[in-house]
Amino acid sequence: MKKDKGDDMATHKISDAVIRRLPGYYRYLRELEKIGITRISSQELGARMGLTASQIRQDINCFGTLGQQGYGYNVAELRAHIGSILGLGRKYDMIIVGAGNIGQAVAWYPGFSQRGFEPLAMFDVKPDLIGRVIRGVPVYSVTELKVFLQEHPATIGVVSTPARVAQQIAQQMIEGGVRAIWNFAPLDLKVPDNVVVNNVHLTDSLLVLTYRLHQLERVEEEQAAESAAGPAEGIICLKRQFLSRSRQKPIPFFFQICCKMRSALYFSPVFVV
Repeated sequence: MKKDKGDDMATHKISDAVIRRLPGYYRYLRELEKIGITRISSQELGARMGLTASQIRQDINCFGTLGQQGYGYNVAELRAHIGSILGLGRKYDMIIVGAGNIGQAVAWYPGFSQRGFEPLAMFDVKPDLIGRVIRGVPVYSVTELKVFLQEHPATIGVVSTPARVAQQIAQQMIEGGVRAIWNFAPLDLKVPDNVVVNNVHLTDSLLVLTYRLHQLERVEEEQAAESAAGPAEGIICLKRQFLSRSRQKPIPFFFQICCKMRSALYFSPVFVV
């Protein structure tokens, strides 16, 4: 019997880095379909996503041979295959505990329902929220969570509560049959092996952004300093570096300095005769 391409996932572990890139592949391929592009090369897809062609091929080859040399990838087929890997194409009933800003944002976002994620209900402790209907999703008291799950089984649970109650809420979800938890509480949840969890720390993503901003600013400052310094000053700076660091790494650093000074002398108009 012919082995299905998706069966390869059961025989070897896919790295988390590749898994994190899959939604991006799906999103870009979906947009390409919308504008009528039927095939694309790894180089073209990589250019759109900010990845190398080699990285694209390595990632996609994790799930079987999908492209053809000289042709590239069939956009519709690759999008459908990645969607299958991501578990799309089926309906996922969800519950949301914590009807504050994050919980309401999850309920409001139309992209979730378009991909098969359907919020059944929200739960909270605040009297002014209980009894409301938010984007068609009713809000119940958190004390009704256990009974609700008995009557309306859900596959995915969203936790957007304070950290002090998040683990308790997660346990109630698990006891009610929830198999996957999307956690926005500032706490890493502990779950059994037969339950999957994605702990989302919004500040972590923001700190990654500020790190990249800081690195960009440092590069710009260094480039500005190099542009402001004349050729002679640049050579003096290199000499200072040599005197201060050559004792630690004499031979490698010496050659680095020589190469830099040679380039400066060669290209500097100060030394042209």
